[in-house]
Amino acid sequence: MRRILELVSLAALAALVAETLLALYGPTPLTGRIPTHFNAAGFPDAWGPPHMLWLLPAISLTLYLLMTWVARHPAAFNFPVRITPSNRPRLEAIALSMTAWVKAELVSFFALIQWTLIRAARHPDRGISALPMPLLLGMVFLTVGLHFAAIFRAGRAPS
Repeated sequence: MRRILELVSLAALAALVAETLLALYGPTPLTGRIPTHFNAAGFPDAWGPPHMLWLLPAISLTLYLLMTWVARHPAAFNFPVRITPSNRPRLEAIALSMTAWVKAELVSFFALIQWTLIRAARHPDRGISALPMPLLLGMVFLTVGLHFAAIFRAGRAPS
């Protein structure tokens, strides 16, 4: 499953970079200004230069690389439960699964935000829906919460 999630992360990262390149250098490049903030109704209320679109791919790539590096060192993980030789492999497997899920979710989340920003820049009169943001953040918190519950269960399991 972690390999599939890694492919999802890479695909989302590639989509993020591709949509940024197309928006800035494609057949109809964005010029002038792009929205950088939206009000509660979903309409842009702050603007910036088009090169600001590189911010999300940079943050996304940094998070991707950092989480990939962290996943390569599971022995250094800090767990909120007592670690024993018998539960360590299970705890590390859960933590690696959580890292893979969160990485895929965050990179996909940034790709969706970028797509929304580009769409809003091309059609500023349409606005955006406020619903996806809380849902996507809730999904990340649910993923972390479920994995932490599994870590606590694995920490209490008899040797």
